[in-house]
Amino acid sequence: MFRPLELFVGLRYTRAKRRNQFISFISTVSIVCIAISVTALITVMSVMNGFDNELRTRILGAISHATVSGLPGENVQDWSRAVQIAEANPHVQGAAPYVESQAFLQARRPSGALVRGIEPAMEPKVSDIDKHMVEGKLTDLVPGEWNIVLGRELAMTLGVNVGDKVTMAVPEFRATPMGSVPRLRGFKVTGIFELGMQEFDSGLALVNMSDAEKLNGLDGPTGIRLRLDDLFNARPVARELANELGQVYKVDTWMDSHANFFSAISMEKKVMFIILSLIILVAVINLISMLMMLVTDKQADIAILRTLGSTPRSIMGMFMVQGVLVGFFGIGFGVGLGSLLSWRLPQIVKWIEHTFGVTFLSPDVYYISELPSKLQGSDVGWVALVTFLFSLLATLYPAWRASRTQPAQALRYE
Repeated sequence: MFRPLELFVGLRYTRAKRRNQFISFISTVSIVCIAISVTALITVMSVMNGFDNELRTRILGAISHATVSGLPGENVQDWSRAVQIAEANPHVQGAAPYVESQAFLQARRPSGALVRGIEPAMEPKVSDIDKHMVEGKLTDLVPGEWNIVLGRELAMTLGVNVGDKVTMAVPEFRATPMGSVPRLRGFKVTGIFELGMQEFDSGLALVNMSDAEKLNGLDGPTGIRLRLDDLFNARPVARELANELGQVYKVDTWMDSHANFFSAISMEKKVMFIILSLIILVAVINLISMLMMLVTDKQADIAILRTLGSTPRSIMGMFMVQGVLVGFFGIGFGVGLGSLLSWRLPQIVKWIEHTFGVTFLSPDVYYISELPSKLQGSDVGWVALVTFLFSLLATLYPAWRASRTQPAQALRYE
């Protein structure tokens, strides 16, 4: 035979009908438990990937991948040249200038907000706000008409809708006979957007860049926002642009402004992987029990193999083959079922909500109202590898006990 003896006997033991049916039952339970554990871990990791991707998409749809700004307290000098240099970089897909300042808005109720002056024609190159307009459109921000677009929650806080008036006060004081007073200006609400992130829906307002410059007493934009082909290349691209633009410019990335948030998500994913791996460890305990009972049931067979010349290492290999096969079957079923469930999970959740009339993620409470799922091959590979290692380790002690069997004692009462 060309097959190794350990593999041949191990496969034969696996296929053979056992006298003790309870061992077969425990073996089946071990496969099922491992498969369920792998399925659960793959599904949870996919859901966390989905939430991470959804949050990253929504946040970066409003803040841009990288930002070029002037020195503290200064405008961007020769911004059209800076835009040309940035767009010449092969990793930059779009660039748009902006003016950003804090302001106080007053309508039926007051509220503070971050006011961003944009060029409506260039803004779609760097953000997705135009795709999330609930009412109106960005192109209504015409220079000199003093129009404003509000986040949905900000509009609700102010108590306004499209067509209403909003008074804006900016921290740019002017001298009057009555002393220094802040600049005030009335704006007409021409649009409302909803990104699904409270940070922006409740605190961001958009106006035309020309109007923002006049209101803040500026003669140019405060920065240039960039969109890159790969958001994870933001820092290398930022270093390249900083060298090309010179020392009068500062380049920041989304990793600098939201690093803590995404690091927390990444850490949570790792912790969840470790915790759920313990479920696999519990499932593997069934495998240890099955192999220990199998070793006890096959004492006579082990003794006969030893008398025929099998070494303790060979006996150990035979029982390790059986344990590894159970792990393989469990991993195979688990990976298949987990991948299928992760792929179709959003549709399954929608079907459950529609059939039973329940809502898992209420839009009134959660900003992500649909359960996202993103299956990644690396996660599946890590889950399969960890499960295989657990299964392999679970076979060591029972196989070692089998290799320690003494033929004379095992055959004494046979």
